[in-house]
Amino acid sequence: MQLIQSFLTACFPGEVIHLDPITGDASFRRYFRFSVAQTSYILMDAPTPTEDCGRFVATQQAFAQAGLKVPRIIAQDIEQGLLLLGDLGDTLLLSRLTHDTAATFYRQALAQLTQIRTISATSAGPLPVFDQAFLLREMQIFIDWFVLQHLQLSLTEQEQSMLQRHFLLLAESALQQPQAGMHRDYHARNLMLQPDGCLAVIDFQDVVTGPVTYDAVSLLKDCYVKWPAELVQSLSHEFYSNLKAKAELPLEVSAEQYQLWFDWMGLQRHIKVCGIFCRLYHRDGKSGYLADLPRVFEYVLEVTQLYPQLQELDLWLKNKVKPALEAMA
Repeated sequence: MQLIQSFLTACFPGEVIHLDPITGDASFRRYFRFSVAQTSYILMDAPTPTEDCGRFVATQQAFAQAGLKVPRIIAQDIEQGLLLLGDLGDTLLLSRLTHDTAATFYRQALAQLTQIRTISATSAGPLPVFDQAFLLREMQIFIDWFVLQHLQLSLTEQEQSMLQRHFLLLAESALQQPQAGMHRDYHARNLMLQPDGCLAVIDFQDVVTGPVTYDAVSLLKDCYVKWPAELVQSLSHEFYSNLKAKAELPLEVSAEQYQLWFDWMGLQRHIKVCGIFCRLYHRDGKSGYLADLPRVFEYVLEVTQLYPQLQELDLWLKNKVKPALEAMA
């Protein structure tokens, strides 16, 4: 706090500043809101080495140059991991979503992905690539933290082999897709409704080059809110049509192929998130995410039961994992 106060004193000499903590996210970053001369600001404390403040700055610049609304950076101390940001308010898109408004807001959010997909590099260099090793590393979190740590299950060699085969299938499907700029956590808690009606984007520092369906399925199959399958299907198909119209999908990619990519990409993400939510609880002491775990696991089962190629995984999840999760609940 002494470092923070010294930073703020340099920004606002002579001002007495009172910091109000803002509910944090799933990272090690902390946020505070304060006002000076009737103007509201946000202080981001992103401690090194757990957070890369420099990457946040470089990505903010890339997003702004792409025409996206992002927090304005007013002052920075990269070495100490401190940023003074403009205040985008506190109206998360999630708080404004209803059955009447969801389709309109989601179309707006999906349209913004066009700009994100144009980003291939920042001032720090080319974006990291969401490659096979990256994808498999993410899905390993499911085994380590959800299956072994949270559910306290053990795995036979046969089960481990089965999981790795299916994880490779999902990674292969992801890498078959066109690759483009990808936010990697694009959902209604990371979009903020502005007074002018635009959607500002936050939590963008993990941007990579990856599969074209990833951000869309992250948005439409949100880990924190679930919508009727008909709405998700309709908006997903619109997204497919728009990609085709912009020539971002080859003409030979059928609606069926796209649907498999979309579903399996969501499955990869939700497998990872099951592990992430458990890691946040067991390692970081953040229990709030456990309430969303059943919804995320339900997303997983909805896909595995649809595809014959995933039958072995589906049976294992239903016979071994689901009962253990229900017993904990």
